[in-house]
Amino acid sequence: MLHLKIGGVPEHFNYPWYLTLKNKEYTQHGINLRWKDFHGGTGQMTKALREGNVDVAIVLTEGIIKDIQEENPSKIVQTYVDTPLIWGIHVGAQSTFKHLSELEHATVAISRFGSGSHLMAIVNAYNQGWDLDSLQFKVVKDLKGGIAALHAGEADYFMWEHFTTKPLVDNGTFRRLGDCPTPWPCFVIAVRDEILSKYPEEVRHILNIINDQTKGFKQLPDIDSILSVRYEQRLEDIQKWLSKTTWNSGQPIDPKLIEGIQNKMLHFNVIQEKKNVHHVIKNMYI
Repeated sequence: MLHLKIGGVPEHFNYPWYLTLKNKEYTQHGINLRWKDFHGGTGQMTKALREGNVDVAIVLTEGIIKDIQEENPSKIVQTYVDTPLIWGIHVGAQSTFKHLSELEHATVAISRFGSGSHLMAIVNAYNQGWDLDSLQFKVVKDLKGGIAALHAGEADYFMWEHFTTKPLVDNGTFRRLGDCPTPWPCFVIAVRDEILSKYPEEVRHILNIINDQTKGFKQLPDIDSILSVRYEQRLEDIQKWLSKTTWNSGQPIDPKLIEGIQNKMLHFNVIQEKKNVHHVIKNMYI
C-alpha cells in the first residue's frame, strides 16, 4: 500500500475529494490517500509541499505558479476548477470605508505572503490603478485571523472567496465593497516532483478517480442541500455557486494556458520573470 498525503482548503470546491475518500476508492488501487485541511490556504500548502508534509495539494493557480518559480520542487499536473475564483473584498462591519476606491492606501490583511489573498490583493490594486509599491500588508494566517485583524483595527480590508465569506456578510461580521475574479482558472492539482518520479501510475489513478467524481458532481441527488448544510450556507448561495463553477474533469493541461497566466502575472507585477512552461507543469495524459 502506497501512503500519500493530500491537502486542500476545507471549502465546497473540495467536497468531491471527500466523497471519493469516504468511498475508499483509492485503496482499490493500493493507495492510502489521507486528506489534511489547510485553513491557511495556498501559502500554507506550498510550504507543506516544499517540506514534504503533503504530496498532493489542491492549490490556487497563481500561488503555486509563483512558488514553483521560486523553486518549489513540485509540478502542476492538472487544472482542477476551470472557472475563476471570485474574491470578495471585505471591510469590518463598523469600518468607515464605504467604497472600494477608498482602500488605495489602506492596510490589507493577507493569510501569508505568496498566498492567494496576497497575490489577488496585488491584482485588485493593479485593476484599480493603485500604486503597487505602496501596498501595506498585515499577515493574519487564515480567515479567523482576518476577522480578528479587521475587528481590532490592525488591518482595513481582507480578500477571501466570495461564497465562503457570504455568511459573514449576512451576519454583519463583514461588509463587502466589491469582488475581484481571478483572470484565470482558479484551482490546480500540484504534486511533489519526487512522487511524480517514483509513482506516476498511482498519480494517474488519483486523477482518474477524482475526475470521474467531478464529471457528474452537479447531478448528484440533493447535492445543493448537502453542501448548504455541510458548509453552513444558504441554499440559494450554494445553487448560485454551483451554477458558476466548472470542474476540469481530466482535460490535458494546455501549456498555452500556463504561458498566458504567467504573462498576466508578469503584467500585474506578481512575478518578476517567466519560466519555461515545462518547469511548471507535468502533463500526465501524454
